[in-house]
Amino acid sequence: MPETLLSRFRRFGRFVLPVLAFCAASTIAAEFDWRSHADESLLVLLNKHPYAEMIVDRIDEFEQLTGIRVAYLMVPEDLYFPRVEASFSAEAGRPDVFMTGPYQVWEYAPEGHMVELDAYITDSFKTSAAYFYHDFYPGISGAFRWSGKAGQKTGDGALWGVPIGFELNCLIYNHEVLAAQRLHPPRSIEEMTEVGAGLRAFGDDDVYGLAVRGANDWNTLHSGYMTAFVNYGGRDMDVEGGHLTSKVNSPEAVAMTDLWLGMIAKAGPPDWRGYDWYRCGEDIGSRKAAMMFDADIIGYFKNISGASQQSGRLAAAPPLAPSGIDPGHIRSNLWVWGLAMNADSENKDAAWYFIQYFTAREFQMYSVLEGKSINPPRRSVFESAAFQEKIASMEGFSRTFAGLIDNSAIFFTPTPYFFEIARRWVATLHDIADGKYASTQEGMDALKGWMDERLKDVLVE
Repeated sequence: MPETLLSRFRRFGRFVLPVLAFCAASTIAAEFDWRSHADESLLVLLNKHPYAEMIVDRIDEFEQLTGIRVAYLMVPEDLYFPRVEASFSAEAGRPDVFMTGPYQVWEYAPEGHMVELDAYITDSFKTSAAYFYHDFYPGISGAFRWSGKAGQKTGDGALWGVPIGFELNCLIYNHEVLAAQRLHPPRSIEEMTEVGAGLRAFGDDDVYGLAVRGANDWNTLHSGYMTAFVNYGGRDMDVEGGHLTSKVNSPEAVAMTDLWLGMIAKAGPPDWRGYDWYRCGEDIGSRKAAMMFDADIIGYFKNISGASQQSGRLAAAPPLAPSGIDPGHIRSNLWVWGLAMNADSENKDAAWYFIQYFTAREFQMYSVLEGKSINPPRRSVFESAAFQEKIASMEGFSRTFAGLIDNSAIFFTPTPYFFEIARRWVATLHDIADGKYASTQEGMDALKGWMDERLKDVLVE
């Protein structure tokens, strides 16, 4: 009979760690036990996403293993973060565990809503020896490491969440369409502008070259735009004289933004301002767009057999970057989903058991092999023969991932005003495209002025 996920946790979840005392011949045993918090209760807040769906699918097994009772609330993504923020001040219904992204940590952690998790991971009474935290890709787990100080990049400091899945940004293209036109996937914004413009009529009149986000929201910025921005040498801000100073009007930033908006005008969707992750996915999956520059997992989902009209015809390639750049230096900005603990939880150890179970190797292997999850944050899972066999059906996916994973990170600078700045940045892109400024330089100068004024009260130690 095949071994269940529950039996594997039971087999590997208990251990004895001998601690030798210098002054005694006896051995002290520290034992981890999944049943240590039986009969405690948890409330978990989840964003409606394939990662969360797989968690829900295994809550019963978690309850059987631990004796911990779990209630959960699944919230649609457009309502999710307002619901998380409202829960912090609610008299009732505060979650013990919630899904979050790294950018939200920059607000939630300084306000005292999150728990640092390193002490749980290193405590042998609270964490199984089989957990192997160092199995996570450093750049992915590092997205949730932050000192708590504005201006200090992610990757160092306290751990505020543990990844359950993530997205790299790359080029997704319809290889059947490009082959029919005898074209190769464009490598730069300049090439994409030329190729994408020529593909506007590869099918019906409403077909265009490249799908990219343009919706008036902060998440338009972190996908294709920010990935290209850093590859073309742009920086959002630097620390100068103890303050954060905007760099969005640097020559590199202005040149890239000018190229980006020109590419959209010639190769992008006519109603670009209405495009979010969902519309990008719909268009690449229906052959309305020949290419898409966005999260790799969107392309993967649409390429699964039966998932879209174009399943089996989609492929992945590296992100847009300057011509001649060393392929080993191409970078991707990240989005990472993780599980975090609410500082107001009255059952923190039980909450850590939940986080531990659903970020462990056994669960993540199940999640990607049996469910719709993709991009597991653990190296051993991604590199396993079973997972590599699964993703081999999408041309270029594994190769593109391997080329990006070590150069991928959060390239925004942490500030308490990230979301406000990101929305203003997107609005500025819209205004430049609409001709409200005489030039891209003028628009980015105005954005810098606004950012510097907004950031003047943020002191950097």
